[in-house]
Amino acid sequence: MQLEQIMSKEHLEQTLIGTLGIEFQELTKERVVCTMPVGPKTHQPLGLLHGGASVALAETAASIAAFLNVNPETHYTVGLEINANHIRGKRDGIVTAIATPLHIGRSTMVWNIDIVDEQQRQICISRCTMAVVEQKK
Repeated sequence: MQLEQIMSKEHLEQTLIGTLGIEFQELTKERVVCTMPVGPKTHQPLGLLHGGASVALAETAASIAAFLNVNPETHYTVGLEINANHIRGKRDGIVTAIATPLHIGRSTMVWNIDIVDEQQRQICISRCTMAVVEQKK
């Protein structure tokens, strides 16, 4: 699947990305930036941003970043491992994920993802390892 197909609004609306309201602000091989609203759809029962929503945002940023670094005609990328440290709670507004590479290899990639609020305060720190998989012909 080509980037244009994956990133089409119609396609994204049918995925977790659309459900969580994630939007892409910057898409380069060295940096992917995306935002997510904080509200009822992304809250845990106490009204705070759900850690799982933060992890979904982080993996989304890393997944798209990794995909930008492979030839989609021959390879695709999938999440292999993700971890997250939740630093600060958030009840409303917008969070922004910034994914930058720590390692881009032939079979794996490791991405650092910082999630910040509107004042650039750290909300979550995540690291995601992506597997690079050769497409079967």
